[in-house]
This record gives sequence, structure tokens and C-alpha cells, in this order.
Amino acid sequence: MKIAQIAPLAERVPPKLYGGTERIVSYLTEELVRQGHDVTLFASGDSLTKAKLVPCSEVALRLNAAVSDPIPHLAAMIEEVRRHAQEFDVLHFHIEFLHFPLIRDFADRTVTTLHGRLDLPDLQPFYRAFPEIPVVSISNDQRQPMPPVNWRGTVYHGLDENVLPFTEKPHSGYLAFLGRISPEKGADRAIEIADRVGMRLKIAAKVDTQDKCYWQTVIEPMVASHPNVEYMGEIDEREKADFLGNAAAMLFPIDWPEPFGLVMIESMACGTPVLAFRCGSAPEVIDDGVSGILVDTMPEAIEKLEAVLSLDRRKVRGAFERRFTAERMTQDYLEIYRNLPGVCRQAAAAHAPEEESIALKVAW
Repeated sequence: MKIAQIAPLAERVPPKLYGGTERIVSYLTEELVRQGHDVTLFASGDSLTKAKLVPCSEVALRLNAAVSDPIPHLAAMIEEVRRHAQEFDVLHFHIEFLHFPLIRDFADRTVTTLHGRLDLPDLQPFYRAFPEIPVVSISNDQRQPMPPVNWRGTVYHGLDENVLPFTEKPHSGYLAFLGRISPEKGADRAIEIADRVGMRLKIAAKVDTQDKCYWQTVIEPMVASHPNVEYMGEIDEREKADFLGNAAAMLFPIDWPEPFGLVMIESMACGTPVLAFRCGSAPEVIDDGVSGILVDTMPEAIEKLEAVLSLDRRKVRGAFERRFTAERMTQDYLEIYRNLPGVCRQAAAAHAPEEESIALKVAW
């Protein structure tokens, strides 16, 4: 198949540091290429891929100090995609909803994976206005706030099996917190859990501009007042393998409807069990008692941490290999692609001359 992947421009594909959506786009794109498909990636110009790259910005927008508003750059990318739309069997968008008004003429050959939270009230009127656009969720829980739309499936994220190697015996006994510093991600809860159980906590996370006040007024003072807590900032993929692989457990103390939670399966890939609060997608991602343990309250988290630490790391890795590989994710998306109405019509049209020729031969 000739497939276009349309990535966000905030980070390169794959991202140098933080960037869950761009990371997933990379794993999907490279696996599609590996399986023999003709793939074109619309992304920032510093992206790294075996697909054909169409650069839609010079570098990732977050790294470009001259960029203050990403919308014009995204709009220009969408126009570039629209001009080349007829060259592809399938166009797969990962940029939420900005493109919806411009793809109606070929929407039946598109799918849009919704990577973000969908419970914001302002989204409701927009999705009601575009009920026909094919969309994919990254967890079943993510769908709950949505009006009726054209769901084509739920596809859980997947990782390259080799990117985060299994660590059977971590050489350090710390707890890990990975991701982003924001109220809903629960870094404050992670610090309290580590303090209550008397364990070290390492925090590897970025601080977005909108969360700087929260960092300065809440988390930074907590880090400063707890000698067992170390803040490491953002880390890259190589550092992540060591950071997660040598952790005794990963804390995922969220307080919001998490659409997926990529850090959970990254931890599982390393064999590191997860203590997760039962919010959003966590019950779909964590095999409770196998790859981690789900809790509802802080007292329960503190009580259950010992059980998390005793989980078999080989079984944690096994849960990842069964459910969350890039190959499985790619097969799920290919099935969705093949069942899109526009793709089905193309396939039927391609077979029609052959069938007509056979019928004429038989009649003759």
C-alpha cells in the first residue's frame, strides 16, 4: 500500500527527548516500511526515517526559538498533504482535528488517531460537526466523553521490541517517575509515596511552559525538601533504558483520564512493574497482578507497593511482548486501513477489469 503518515511538528520523528505521539508515529512508520509498504512521512525536517520524508518545517517547532505559534506551520503542512492526497491509498493523521474541514473530499481514505484527551467541553461541538471522519482511539476509556463519531477501532500503542531491553536484575533500588511535570501526572503523589515507604525516587520529566508555575510552587520545593528525591530533567531514549531498567518499580500516580500512558509500556518493556492509579486507560494497559498493580487511593498505593516490588520481571516483559509491540500495533492499523470505504472501493475497482477479462474468456 502507498501510505502517508502525517505527524505533529512539535517534535521530530522520533523525538530527541519527550514526545509520545511522535515516538509512536516513528515506530508505526518504520514497521510499515519493514513490512514492504511504500510510506511517506510528513514531519519536521530533522526527522529520521527509512520512509520518504516530506519536511514541513526546518526543525521540530519546540526546538525553534523563532516559532511562537505552531498553527500556521500545521496549516501549511495540511495544505501540502492535501495537494498530494491522490498519490496515496491511505492517509493517516496524528495531528488531532485541525485538518478535518480540508479532507472531506477524500476522508474515506483517511484515518485520524486521536492521541489527546477528549473530555474537554470545547471539543464536543467540533466532533459533532464532523461525524463522518474516520477516527481511531488509543484506549476504550478515551472514547467515553465523545459524541457519536465514526470510530474505526481502538489501537493500543506498541514499541519496537529492541529499543528498551529487558533488565532482569536492576542494580539500583529506586522508584521511577517518567514523563511530564503537571498536576494531573501526580509527581507530588510519587514524592509522597517514596517518602512514606522510605525509598529513593528519581524523576525524569520535562516542564512545559504552562506548567512552570506548578513546578516552581509545588514540585520544586518538594524535591528540595526530600533528600531521597532526585530530579533529572528530560532524558533521551538511551538514558531511558537505563533509568527504567534499573528501577525497582515505576510510579504512575495519575489524576486524570489518561488516553494511553506510553510510559507504562516503556516500563514493562524493561521488565519494571508499574504501580498505577485506576484512572483513564490504566486498567486496559496494566494486567493487574502481572505487569503491575492498580490502586485507587494513596493509602492503598503505599500498602500495595511491596506487592509491586515482588512481581516477576520476566512476566512483566512477557505482558509487553504479548500486547504492546510495534508489529502488533501495525497489524491492527493495516486492518483498519484495508477496511476504509475508499480503500475497499479502490480494491474492488482494481479487481474489476481482471474479473471482466476472465468472464469474457469463459464466454468466448
